[in-house]
Amino acid sequence: MKMKNMGAVFALMTAFPLSAAEPPVPLSAQKILGVFRELREAEAQSPTARRHVSVTLTDGEINDYMRYALRTTPRPGLESVTVKLLPHNYVSTFTVVDFDAVERWKPGTIPTLLKPFLRGKQSISVDYQFTAANSKISFAVEKAYYDKLRLPAFFVAMMIQIVAARQPEHYDTSKPLRLPFSLRQVWTESQLVKCTN
Repeated sequence: MKMKNMGAVFALMTAFPLSAAEPPVPLSAQKILGVFRELREAEAQSPTARRHVSVTLTDGEINDYMRYALRTTPRPGLESVTVKLLPHNYVSTFTVVDFDAVERWKPGTIPTLLKPFLRGKQSISVDYQFTAANSKISFAVEKAYYDKLRLPAFFVAMMIQIVAARQPEHYDTSKPLRLPFSLRQVWTESQLVKCTN
């Protein structure tokens, strides 16, 4: 089932505004904020004169940034997100989701057989593979688990869609997402994500 998103990781990362009143920004977050600034500046140039920007980030840098950003600007339905980047656009995530919020937002989302387990804030792991083409990104859920219980891919896709729609940016994961900053290519290698405009 196609949905979308390393753009979800990348788009989610870019959506976290950071308050100046917060404690000092960790070095990895400073690096990523600098990358965002550089990409915004390049995007502001005319397409014919646009400076080429190539970015490489480690999954450790992304995870440090996500922890800081979620602490500074909480996101509806999400407690934490950790990613592991693998070759060939394969991403493994470990996320703490507020299942009560998901069920409140769209009653009946959580299957009856899973309700005894998926309530409150619970950790799930989701592996997906993404495709980036024509400045858009889509993804397919490969497998998902709560503890050792395998979760149906269609349920996880629906849950992602509900949580994404509740974000201030109102992401629609039923179709490919546009890559931010006029990025054209995104791909992963072992523990790395690379992108170019």
